[in-house]
Amino acid sequence: MKRTQLEFLKKWKAGKNRKPLLIRGARQVGKTWLMKTFGREEYDKCVYVNFESSNRLKSLFEADFNIQRIMLAIQIETGITVEADNTLIIFDEIQEAPGALTSLKYFYENAPEYHIVSAGSLLGVALAKHTSFPVGKVDFLNLYPLNFYEFMQALGKERFVELLKTNDWELIKSFKNEYIELLKQYYYIGGMPEVVRRFAENSDFAEVRETQKSILSAYEQDFSKHAPHEIVPRIRMLWNSIPAQLAKENKKFIYGMIKQGARAKDYELALSWLIDCGLLHKVNRADKPALPLKAYEDFSAFKLFLVDIGLLAAMGNLEVKTLLDRQGVFEEFKGALTEQYVLQQLTTNTQDMEVNYWSAENARAEIDFLVQLGTKVIPIEVKAEENLQSKSLRTFYQKYGPEISLRTSMSDFRKEDWLVNLPLYAINELPKVLEVEGL
Repeated sequence: MKRTQLEFLKKWKAGKNRKPLLIRGARQVGKTWLMKTFGREEYDKCVYVNFESSNRLKSLFEADFNIQRIMLAIQIETGITVEADNTLIIFDEIQEAPGALTSLKYFYENAPEYHIVSAGSLLGVALAKHTSFPVGKVDFLNLYPLNFYEFMQALGKERFVELLKTNDWELIKSFKNEYIELLKQYYYIGGMPEVVRRFAENSDFAEVRETQKSILSAYEQDFSKHAPHEIVPRIRMLWNSIPAQLAKENKKFIYGMIKQGARAKDYELALSWLIDCGLLHKVNRADKPALPLKAYEDFSAFKLFLVDIGLLAAMGNLEVKTLLDRQGVFEEFKGALTEQYVLQQLTTNTQDMEVNYWSAENARAEIDFLVQLGTKVIPIEVKAEENLQSKSLRTFYQKYGPEISLRTSMSDFRKEDWLVNLPLYAINELPKVLEVEGL
């Protein structure tokens, strides 16, 4: 299995101003695999410490942050002699050791020669609580489930990925049916590494669903084990409402759908917890498409998406027979899966892409996503099928006159005077398309 983030880690290793690295991401998105693979491929030695399972080292940072003492304890515990220039030190489940996050500051200031990568399944929750966290003393990497390109590579379809990267749209069109079949599989299977690995080995959709349900069950257990006791019921109710929220024509999140009379203040802590642990993506409405996009966010209106499209399909009980219908899977939940797919690809495309959505004040027009790429704000309309009507996008164009507007659908690539249609299976090519078109 290939992960594009390995390239980020290689650049991090070679960086002159390298800092200890924190990898953030939901449980089971492949953080441990990524760190160990990086250590095995790029270093002579790799020291792996899991603070959840090592009781002796859990209290390592309580006395002080003396680097010599810390390194001696780690070497005794692991039996590996650390040589700063050729050893990767991995701190896994770092949030489980009091003081471990703070120690990264002292590694950076007093022993920058060490290569330290750390991660934790609930790291986002820990960071939200950790008010004394040393800002500017660490580097960050966000890890998500496999995107569509990584999914195809895991299934041995590397050449299909390489073809999309050429942007040879006439040749790509020749393989359209193959891309659609792979996309249908991705909608059902998603990008959770264990799920993809099992399907790559056995091609068993029943095993896919069984593994997805197991992951969802593990998340539910995390709610009870790690979240504040008083908000656990609200976390569960909010979490379980997501498929129904996305199945609406207007996918704006409505608290009243959780239960009658529900209010924002009753669920804001539950929502923050789910976002902090990486299980939900929150996409805020933007008042207008201006730079910086973040300055125009309307925090009272937002959409919520799950961490993974396959898990959304499992929560919505999408049946495998839907895959046999040419368009069935794309129409499921009124296009919810397609919006989830596009959001997931946009999120993994770059580390710093701002993603919002826009709707008119009279609610008669809505743009599914607004993204900021460099100095451009680009409207993106998502179509689950080959429907080429773009009423909302035209309304937006007439109102704001963006340099380019994007529609992504099952139709082939085409460029008009004000509009680019990018096939859904090629949405990861968005930055390159803009560059090639001189936009």
